[in-house]
Amino acid sequence: MNKVSKLTPIQKRRQRGAFSLLFLSFASLIGFGILQKNTAPVTYKFVLEKEWIAINEWTLDSRTGSYGFSCAALIFAIWAIFQFRRNKKIQLQSALGGFAILMAFLCWAASGKMIPFTGLLQGALLLSVPLIFGAMAGVLCERSGVINIAIEGQLLAGAFAAGVVASLTQNTTWGLIVAPLAGALISLILAVFAIKFSIDQVILGFVINVLVIGMTNFLYKKLLIPYQNTWNSGPILSPIEIPILSKIPLLGPIFFNQTIIVYLMYLIVAVIHLSLFKTRWGLRTRAVGEHPTAADSVGIKVNNLRFRNVIFAGLVAGLGGAYFTVGAVGAFGKEMTAGKGFIALAALIFGRWSPLGAVMAALLFGFADNLQGILSITGTPIPSEFMLMAPYIATIIAVTGFVGRVRAPAADGIPYNRGGSH
Repeated sequence: MNKVSKLTPIQKRRQRGAFSLLFLSFASLIGFGILQKNTAPVTYKFVLEKEWIAINEWTLDSRTGSYGFSCAALIFAIWAIFQFRRNKKIQLQSALGGFAILMAFLCWAASGKMIPFTGLLQGALLLSVPLIFGAMAGVLCERSGVINIAIEGQLLAGAFAAGVVASLTQNTTWGLIVAPLAGALISLILAVFAIKFSIDQVILGFVINVLVIGMTNFLYKKLLIPYQNTWNSGPILSPIEIPILSKIPLLGPIFFNQTIIVYLMYLIVAVIHLSLFKTRWGLRTRAVGEHPTAADSVGIKVNNLRFRNVIFAGLVAGLGGAYFTVGAVGAFGKEMTAGKGFIALAALIFGRWSPLGAVMAALLFGFADNLQGILSITGTPIPSEFMLMAPYIATIIAVTGFVGRVRAPAADGIPYNRGGSH
């Protein structure tokens, strides 16, 4: 007990992760292996379109597969414990162990079925796109010291603007141009009231969300439904196939045969990550989010920087909202973002306010969402109602701190008044 009490927070988190992986590996071995009665084969299909073929498909006995992957997870868990004892990182072991448990689950759940593995991963990426845009908007705001609960409203405004403008012009480009502006307009409301007037940022965010939902619902009912052919029948973006890269087995169809929104997402994530940690702007942004008084003392205009970053966050979220309309279905639907802004906020927390961490968390939520859809279609021993809960269970796990204690930027949500307390 005395030794445990001397562990640092990082060591405690690694210890929790290593032993959690060990517990889940044993549970997988028992539930998916020992108690597995069905020995029907499960088939994983890896070829999606016209990419080069490395492995077309892989068929194995479901019980044998569950045993094998569960035992592999146990090995990775033991490896993680040894790494923890040596005070080393366990991310690799945790990732490999988690993947092995997932494969054991798939062998059990898809017994006698076929899983389009490449399609599963491609769909997970697509479902993650608005989450990643929303999480990046959250990173920009909260690293600056402003809580952004209004991600949902920014996504919805971007989706509405993109859908309507693309319908009127029958041009997806105009939809992509207008969507960020709609998100920035919502961010302007957040910036003015949160930074200029020091309104409680959590309450303000919820009010903005309700405002955007109400406005879009009203316009949807009064304008988009009666005049659907003119106002709500926009085109959608076509995938752009990158030569050679799109032919790479498994990775090609997933990453390099996508629409322009997805390619813009790659660029935005890279720019935000590099700018946040490698530029003067990033240093100043992190400074005003952690200690605005110290930043002010060296000449940084705290509220001006916060204001600009919040507007930029709105541009990013608005572009993410365009994915729902011009990037997917074309037409705008009532409340079509369906809480994705809040899941993006959970991804931000799960990712510890880091751009790349938030991306990984968003991909996890997108994967859980797509997995339940595919397993519901193929048929599994799990009731469909429980499968529909999977993405939200992952979200709850993230925000309740199962992954360890996370700390927001120190000045997050605290208005800064020069010459006074903050």
